[in-house]
Amino acid sequence: MGRKKQIDTSLYFCPYPDCSNQGKVGSDNQIIGAGRYGKQKTQLLKCKVCNRTFSARRGTPLFNLKASEETFYDVIACLAEGNGIRATARIKKVDKDTVADWLDKASQHAEAVSRYLMVNLHFEEAQLDEFWSFVKKRKPAARPWRSCRPSMATTGSG
Repeated sequence: MGRKKQIDTSLYFCPYPDCSNQGKVGSDNQIIGAGRYGKQKTQLLKCKVCNRTFSARRGTPLFNLKASEETFYDVIACLAEGNGIRATARIKKVDKDTVADWLDKASQHAEAVSRYLMVNLHFEEAQLDEFWSFVKKRKPAARPWRSCRPSMATTGSG
């Protein structure tokens, strides 16, 4: 048998408000890997201070996601490219209500991040717009137009 993979927990923190370890990030945050759960084998984490477990996806739009992360991100990319909810649902073979729910989750998360940056880092609105433009430019070049089209296998053309 091989050695278990180690997860870098330095970017995670205990989410429970009554824990003295809550919100502490870094190498001494007392968070350890505690296995995986669900069909997607999502990482489960454990706080050694309060002894409670939580999902590594907690606080993200991926929390409680039943589909793959790739499908979620493909759907959001299609919407960002200007496709409508129904068109995206058709292209990605996902229910339109699911697409609408994912859009809502993603937009709420983006709003929360923006609010955090404005309140805690004292960004002005113009600085925030500039920051998001900078982040977008620094992302690896993706091909979103390809992810928004049905593949040859799904269209039946060859």
